[in-house]
Amino acid sequence: MLQEKTLHLLNPEQWKGKIFNGQWVAASGGILPVHEPASGDLLAEVGQASAADVTAAVRKAEIAQKQWANTAPRERAAIFRRAAQLLEAHFDEMTRWVVRETGGIIPKGQLEIRETIEIFNLAAGMQHDIQGHVLPSTTGRMSYAKRIPHGIVGVISPFNVPMVLSMRAVGPALAAGNAVLLKPDPQTPICGGLIIATILQEAGLPEGVLHVLPGGAEPGSALCDAPEVRMIAFTGSTAVGRMIAEKAGKQLKKVSLELGGKSPLIILDDADLDIAASNAAWGAFLHQGQICMASGRILVHQRIAAEFTRRLAEKASHLPVGNPLTEQVALGPLISERQRDRAHAIIHDSIKAGAKLEAGGTYERLFYKPTVLSNVKPGMRVYHEEVFGPCASIISFADDDEAISIANDTEYGLSAGIITADVGRAMRLGERIDSGMLHINDQTVNDEVCNPFGGRGCSGNGGNIGGTTQWENFTQLRWVTVQTAAHPYPF
Repeated sequence: MLQEKTLHLLNPEQWKGKIFNGQWVAASGGILPVHEPASGDLLAEVGQASAADVTAAVRKAEIAQKQWANTAPRERAAIFRRAAQLLEAHFDEMTRWVVRETGGIIPKGQLEIRETIEIFNLAAGMQHDIQGHVLPSTTGRMSYAKRIPHGIVGVISPFNVPMVLSMRAVGPALAAGNAVLLKPDPQTPICGGLIIATILQEAGLPEGVLHVLPGGAEPGSALCDAPEVRMIAFTGSTAVGRMIAEKAGKQLKKVSLELGGKSPLIILDDADLDIAASNAAWGAFLHQGQICMASGRILVHQRIAAEFTRRLAEKASHLPVGNPLTEQVALGPLISERQRDRAHAIIHDSIKAGAKLEAGGTYERLFYKPTVLSNVKPGMRVYHEEVFGPCASIISFADDDEAISIANDTEYGLSAGIITADVGRAMRLGERIDSGMLHINDQTVNDEVCNPFGGRGCSGNGGNIGGTTQWENFTQLRWVTVQTAAHPYPF
């Protein structure tokens, strides 16, 4: 269990009715209540940003960004390192906030803090990267390409892993010299934004470089409409991603979209069944299935399907569900009644269509039992739709070709996994799967922060975030030529 500390960095009173523009200021959109999903208790009352707040933030960010871009790299790196140290020093306090606001189990909360610390350290390291290159040209002429920031970057982040999925854009965008306007999900504005603001303010980030604007569609739409915001980095549903791309496209903004998934986990006939069931349970049930990379379809060779299903159902029936802050559980609550009802409808519509319920399928309040469905077929909702709930959907296949056909039978293309004793066979199969990420002898939920992360099809717009892509995402190349003196032309 987490230990209470007498020294706290966070003061919820400073957030009450406030947004962040380098200082805590009153929001013009009113109060946004934040409730703890496990208990329903009021966690905080933060400010709700309006379109007018976004406009004011843009004006302030334009001025601050120019000074920030001219800040010496070592000064910027020192700010990010101090932020990482602050998170480390207040590790348990920050973990507790993640657990309470997101409903995630304690290890998931601890993972978020560790990964955010790593993102801050990576942002510090970016300051020492090569930021351009010399190009070939004629004698006496210097030609080079230099990375320059976009200016203002808008970041719109989701509720499920809010701190990491905010910071994986905020960190490199700031590191590249941009100002950032961050709109966290209204269900998780604390971990998705206000903690980040508090940490960076304490670490010495100059005023106006980061703005946190909690709220729903209004501030998000305003970010897309503001011509001064030159890039939008969005993580969330495919439906909302399409709307953002359309709005941002009218302003010719750069858009980075990391969207939903229906990731296949393929269990070949030579797999160890206990290990395979463990991987499938983790990939399907971790954080109540509220992960874009979740193992949304578990493809099992027909020779082992019955026994694998039995073992997975048994595992699911013994995974405890409850309040992760006060109980030793494997699954916490879903984020909201809306999400619970949507997941429940997908599961039970599929049962009516012929899927067999092997475990779960019931809930109390927001606590949904880990669910296993077998006999899943095309045409069922659970076959095609992202559930975003703790549901393992088992689909059998006869041979490798059929496995690949099923794996690619989706509009999504985020992650994929293959479990087998034959790595060569897995690599051959993996080359035929249309996904942005592939994990051989692992389930589909993986991210190490330093890796390029992105999907294909309806899982994203073909780009990546993270790893070696950071400078490419959050800057553009300016071509520069220099000659000692101007020379005449024939005209």
